[in-house]
Amino acid sequence: MPSEGSLQMRTGFLSAVLVVSLLGRAAMAAGSGLAGLDAAYPALDALYRDLHQHPELSLHEEKTAAKLAAKLRALGFDVTEHVGGTGIVGVLRNGSGPTVLVRTELDALPVKEATGLPYASTATVKDPAGTVTPVMHACGHDIHMTSWVGAATLLANARDTWRGTLLFVGQPAEEIGRGAKMMVDDGFLKRFPHPDVVIAVHDFGFYAAGQVAIVPGFAMANVDMVDVTIYGKGGHGALPQLTVDPIVIAARTVVTLQTIVAREVNPLDPAVVTVGSIHGGTKHNIIPDEVKLQLTVRSYKPEVQKQLLAAIERIAKAEAAAALAPKEPSVVVLKEQSALALYNDPKVTERLQAALRRGLGDAAVVEGQPFMVSEDFGVFGRTAGVPSVFIFLGASDPVALAKAKQAGTLLPNVHSPLFAPDREPTLRTGTAALTLSALELLGKPGT
Repeated sequence: MPSEGSLQMRTGFLSAVLVVSLLGRAAMAAGSGLAGLDAAYPALDALYRDLHQHPELSLHEEKTAAKLAAKLRALGFDVTEHVGGTGIVGVLRNGSGPTVLVRTELDALPVKEATGLPYASTATVKDPAGTVTPVMHACGHDIHMTSWVGAATLLANARDTWRGTLLFVGQPAEEIGRGAKMMVDDGFLKRFPHPDVVIAVHDFGFYAAGQVAIVPGFAMANVDMVDVTIYGKGGHGALPQLTVDPIVIAARTVVTLQTIVAREVNPLDPAVVTVGSIHGGTKHNIIPDEVKLQLTVRSYKPEVQKQLLAAIERIAKAEAAAALAPKEPSVVVLKEQSALALYNDPKVTERLQAALRRGLGDAAVVEGQPFMVSEDFGVFGRTAGVPSVFIFLGASDPVALAKAKQAGTLLPNVHSPLFAPDREPTLRTGTAALTLSALELLGKPGT
């Protein structure tokens, strides 16, 4: 008799086969909108490899944007480049009906790839200080871009099946949380058709390739980056009585900050306060004048976000006052590095879940979970005052994922130098998810 573990792995493998089989049958189904996926896939695969090998950092996505703009133009989209920097917008009108915004990100991360793939990135750039920095699509934006082009291809080639306007947006600088706002500030909502709904996909290694998940309501968190500078009175380490030691104040502050989530926030409200760095001092026997802390703060609800930030400032000031610090600490929220929570409209989520189950099969649509990471995707829908939905896309080899779960380990995920999506099923499912979602939201001929 096979062991429970081997049965779990076999079940995971069979589920993956089932998902791929269902996707293949859906792609061939008349009227599904996916009939052209098999023919389009070789070109999409080549595009993915090219994008993966040639990543560009935030605010420098010139070649990436040009490639995507060319793809849209070839499909008949009216394309505008350099929107909010390197952003691109493609418009395809097809009669009267809703306007659906489909968004992808363009940028990569300063990560040295260690996947060993034959198409691994070896790209490097120099930062303003002249330091050489490796670049990798460690967050899977190359998967998103390729799925986006795939959806644009299928939809442009099936205009007899839908009515309305497609608004395909290539957004720069997602990794630094600025790109969506940059496009909006550049007049995006005034220069182009006003969207009725906004959609996008994001791959994650938590889910098997071939699967999608949508979380109704809050799916990603508010993020606030906070700099705290604690001031003291420096001096000789052997004469601490003549100083005010900011390192001790900082240590007490870090410890007390942990009580915000543990003892002040409602346990039913997700919240995170993490001190990511602490810098102070230069030598063993010198007490410095100041210590700097860098915090990341996460929440969903606006009132919790406000509570966390107020508590951080209160605690920092109170610890400094208790130590007779010469002046109050500086507490600065870095607005340019902050983002609001991503909220999936529950009604639209329900519609899209049903459409994806019809198109991909029930086995391909799984229960999702919210994360405390952040995304600026929600800026488009929030600024336009329209609903938005962010679809999680499975990226892990199903058999490897089943083995990892059995062993209690994790596979490499986004932002890891080892992150390598299971390419073909991830690309096919990403293309299918965007296509099916757009078709569900667009108007139908004769209506």
